[in-house]
Amino acid sequence: MSDIGQVHIIDDDDAVRDSLVFLLASASIDAVAHSTAEAFLEVLPELALGCIVTDVRMPGMSGIDLLQRLQRADKHLPVIVMTGHGDIPMAVEALKTGAFDFIEKPFSDDQMIAVVRSALEYRTRAKRQDSDRAGILARVESLTQRERDVFEGLVAGHPNKTIAYDLGISPRTVEIYRANVMVKLNAASLSDVVRMAFIVQKDGDGD
Repeated sequence: MSDIGQVHIIDDDDAVRDSLVFLLASASIDAVAHSTAEAFLEVLPELALGCIVTDVRMPGMSGIDLLQRLQRADKHLPVIVMTGHGDIPMAVEALKTGAFDFIEKPFSDDQMIAVVRSALEYRTRAKRQDSDRAGILARVESLTQRERDVFEGLVAGHPNKTIAYDLGISPRTVEIYRANVMVKLNAASLSDVVRMAFIVQKDGDGD
């Protein structure tokens, strides 16, 4: 199994499922087929997810319904929706719901492979960003209250003397706290500190 996870193809048409698994395998992409959205959801907890390719019209749960369900579980999971001719309004609805992309049948082999690879690359980036964010949050949370005060002063663009005045401590003490902040955050420069503060702020805003 690839480190980027598997592609899960959901379509009630046996021929479509089999041809897509074969096509992606020919491009060295690991793919698994599911006949319905319900069958996919039954085994979902056991799966290594890279991206989803689902038909929009299926018996039972539709591709849009599945997309909504997956968005609640993992907003970073890329879902590619396959639509038939005349289903463009549904494709637009899928994009508004959070689909990564849609692809209209009939599509070329190269088109499908390109869209899937793009989705897998997005998934890898999103997982890396989540990991980076978790590490940054942990490092910021390791700061003492006084180190956090200095951190916030640095992010606000204040010089050491201003931070010292605001906190009622000496500039030399601010220098010591500043050095501690840089070490604890594993920051090489002030720009690193500002970038981390932005990430922490986004997390606090619920993004």
